[in-house]
Amino acid sequence: MYNNYRNGRFIMNSKPLRVGLVGLGAIGGGIHAKYLHASQRVRLAGVCDAITDKADAFAAEYGTVAYSDYKEMLNRAELDAVIIAVPHFDHSAVAIEAFGLGIHVLCEKPIAVHLNDANRMLDAYESAKQRYPDLLFGMMFQERTYASYRKVKEMIASGELGRLTRATWIHTAWFRSQAYYDSGDWRATWAGEGGGILTNQCPHTLDMYQWLFGLPKLISGHARIGKYHDIEVEDEATAFFEHENGMIGHLIVTTAEIPGTNRLEIVGEYGKLVLEEGELVFYKNPVSMLKHSRETDQRFNTLKPERIVVPLEQNPENPHEYVADRFFDRLLDGTGELVAEGWEGPRSLVLANGIMLSSFNGQALEVPFDADAFESKLKELAAGSKYVKKQAKALAGDEDMTASFGV
Repeated sequence: MYNNYRNGRFIMNSKPLRVGLVGLGAIGGGIHAKYLHASQRVRLAGVCDAITDKADAFAAEYGTVAYSDYKEMLNRAELDAVIIAVPHFDHSAVAIEAFGLGIHVLCEKPIAVHLNDANRMLDAYESAKQRYPDLLFGMMFQERTYASYRKVKEMIASGELGRLTRATWIHTAWFRSQAYYDSGDWRATWAGEGGGILTNQCPHTLDMYQWLFGLPKLISGHARIGKYHDIEVEDEATAFFEHENGMIGHLIVTTAEIPGTNRLEIVGEYGKLVLEEGELVFYKNPVSMLKHSRETDQRFNTLKPERIVVPLEQNPENPHEYVADRFFDRLLDGTGELVAEGWEGPRSLVLANGIMLSSFNGQALEVPFDADAFESKLKELAAGSKYVKKQAKALAGDEDMTASFGV
């Protein structure tokens, strides 16, 4: 390691961090590789992809070493840290291998496909920390850096909304064409990806839901498999959540709608927050609606809320890089906080796995639920899959994925 850990403090070293990148797809190769190569604080010490030609091409472009086996890279490249951007099923294997070698891990979303794999990762991390007490495990939940979500969290925490009663999130701005699903042989298969929109597109949404409101006590999920696409996983899901404090939540997602919607409504006793198309509006009640309902002698009169457009700061120019920089700050001098710690990763899986297991079983689930039951169902689906992938088509140039990260 370049960083010593003495008496509970990190000791700064002038040499750049040696960082490896596993997975060179749209996120790994299209986003992470670029800022890692440009950074003055890190050195891209190795790139790895199962497609040898791809790894070789990236290594040549960025002046580093190519690997087609992540174990070889982790054992030979003398890494300080690794960024994991491989298909979801492989997150746990790469992370567990890295932890065993004392290599810090920054993992793309989701932490894993199912809760049991996520818990195995956390167990391996805690075990490795007995030998490497400075070991870090971070998650790439970059949407936590968005100004709108930070402001919503701040307003909820401050009590401006009072007691929360409802949160409804319609997030259908995830359009994906059949060409998208045909572009990778692992996509939209139970064996290769382990799920559809809840596993691939929505982990940030699910993380944001639990980050803002906590986990529910009850999940009722309704998912549709291949409703709009020639795929074997869900491309539409609707869920109902019930929380301990009485708040109810709704989630509606799909990859099929044009135009799509991304609208979050949060209702509290003192008003309603609406986040849509980059604008945050607070409809502020003059008094608590709950108090008004109890005390008014009128049968139908309502309150007249004040419409307030809440000012927002700018988002980071590159949210992925922002998350990575906070990770590197901790490694280099021990300062600051990670945007998301590894232990937070399983929380969004509680929602994703819970929605699907509820849908499979046709009944609501209490949280926590049987993680073994979901893993068993997933293995059954993967083993019995008969979906034959069409020949992957080469896409015309590098498509801009930034719209996919918008709020």
